[in-house]
Amino acid sequence: MSFWKEKSVLVTGATGLVGSWLVHKLLEEGAHVTALVLDRDPSSQLLRSGDIERISIVNGNLNNYQDVLRAVFTNECSTVIHLGAQTIVGTALDDPLATFESNIKGTWNLLEAVRQSKGLVKAAVVASSDKAYGESEILPYTEEQALHGDGPYDVSKSCTDLLAQSYGNTYNLPITIARCGNIYGGGDLNWSRIIPGTIIDLMADKQPVLRSDGTFVRDYVHVDDVVAGYLRLAEVTQNKNINGEAYNFSRDEPLSVMDLYKHISQATLGKYVEPKVLNTAKSEIKDQHLNSAKAKKTLGWSSQVSLESGLARTVEWYKEYLIGVKVG
Repeated sequence: MSFWKEKSVLVTGATGLVGSWLVHKLLEEGAHVTALVLDRDPSSQLLRSGDIERISIVNGNLNNYQDVLRAVFTNECSTVIHLGAQTIVGTALDDPLATFESNIKGTWNLLEAVRQSKGLVKAAVVASSDKAYGESEILPYTEEQALHGDGPYDVSKSCTDLLAQSYGNTYNLPITIARCGNIYGGGDLNWSRIIPGTIIDLMADKQPVLRSDGTFVRDYVHVDDVVAGYLRLAEVTQNKNINGEAYNFSRDEPLSVMDLYKHISQATLGKYVEPKVLNTAKSEIKDQHLNSAKAKKTLGWSSQVSLESGLARTVEWYKEYLIGVKVG
């Protein structure tokens, strides 16, 4: 029997890339899912798949503490997975205040609601990011390294992470943190990101654009691996005293933006198409990648989706998306 069968789970950010697929997996496992939703986005995989009709919706805003408290208590959620955030680096640069409101205030509201649940919540997993580490000469990042984000988005994730650690450790609450590399997969409609933007351009016979000079190094991890990581971390958080601990989730195979682009081009068209290199990326760390040995040792998690397989799945999703086929 699945660990998640009949469990009551609150997911924030359920209309996003990770949230949509996480909800889908929880439903497959027999969980009762509640989502705190601000806006109904018809392009979201959560709606396109029909999964939104199978879950409880609490309409509200992470910035409103009473909304968050209501989301936790409406269906007596014993597990909380906090994904809700403003996730675009460029947007954070243009509008830092809104990003801080969403990512920082939204997180402390969620954590305080967990504290006020008086033991109802048995596990809460908070989404941080590799960006929380900030720029470092020591790579790959390990969980012991200090967090010192610099740009607005990076700072928002450092604060999110530190708040979760504080609540977990100070109040002895079952709160843990997930730090993932760059997440990709079908359902990501943020075209400024390299994978969906490149795939759509190639399918439309347009020359793809690279915002950086192509030498930036990153981790890329498929959303299915990330969903598995979140669920496994939530399970262990409930069963072991790992309060306030953080875990990296990565394929441990970093590559440059240009190398990634070549893989995307091959997966989409079966050939290489020369991109237009703008070299205009701002407020972004040049090299970032994670060491996920702790997640492998403590959680028994490791990436199961190769880059080639993940890109093939992703390209297929966008092909179906473009012709209006319901996916899910």
